[in-house]
Amino acid sequence: QVQLVESGGGLVQPGGSLKLSCAASGSIFVIYAMGWYRQAPGKQRELVAGITSGASTNYADSVKGRFTISRDNAKNTVYLQMNSLKPEDTAVYYCNAEARSTSWGSIRFYWGQGTQVTVSS
Repeated sequence: QVQLVESGGGLVQPGGSLKLSCAASGSIFVIYAMGWYRQAPGKQRELVAGITSGASTNYADSVKGRFTISRDNAKNTVYLQMNSLKPEDTAVYYCNAEARSTSWGSIRFYWGQGTQVTVSS
């Protein structure tokens, strides 16, 4: 099994910055794509940003130019640098990883427990 642990959330004023981290641990054979999702109260979970094992990235239109996703494959860690934060960015942010635990195992999708990001003055 693969465990994902997020960190870095918190309260920030509009226009401020935060950097989220998500470290994968456990039985890891290979991690393919990783990503960040968020869910605001009363709304569906949505993709914020994704990154492949080859470092190709994609972003939701609402965060393009403000957020940057990156990963350190040696540390099995993915990051989300969030700049120019807006109140509408307030949500629980979840890390996601597409991975195999063993060479013969199937590809599974794993989720972290989530970290709260609140943008408010």
